[in-house]
Amino acid sequence: QVQLVESGGGLVQAGGSLRLSCAASGSVFSINAMGWYRQAPGTQRERVAIITSGGSTNYADSVKGRFTISRDNAKNTVYLQMNSLKPEDTAVYYCNAAVRFSPATPWYGYWGQGTQVTVSS
Repeated sequence: QVQLVESGGGLVQAGGSLRLSCAASGSVFSINAMGWYRQAPGTQRERVAIITSGGSTNYADSVKGRFTISRDNAKNTVYLQMNSLKPEDTAVYYCNAAVRFSPATPWYGYWGQGTQVTVSS
């Protein structure tokens, strides 16, 4: 099994910054794409940013230019640097990873438990 453990959430004023981390642990053969998603109360979970094992990135339009996703493949860890935060960024942020346990197994998606980010105006 795989565990994704997020950290770094909290309360910040508008215009401030936070850095989220997500570390994958367990007996994995490889990890493909890793990403961050968020869900505000009463809304659907939305993708914020993803990064492939090769470092290609994709961002939601709402966070382009403010958020930066990165990863450390040696540590199986993905980061989300969030700058110029806005109240509308308030949500629970979830980490996601596509994991394979051997070259012959399919890719499985795993989610972290979520970390709360609250931006006050």
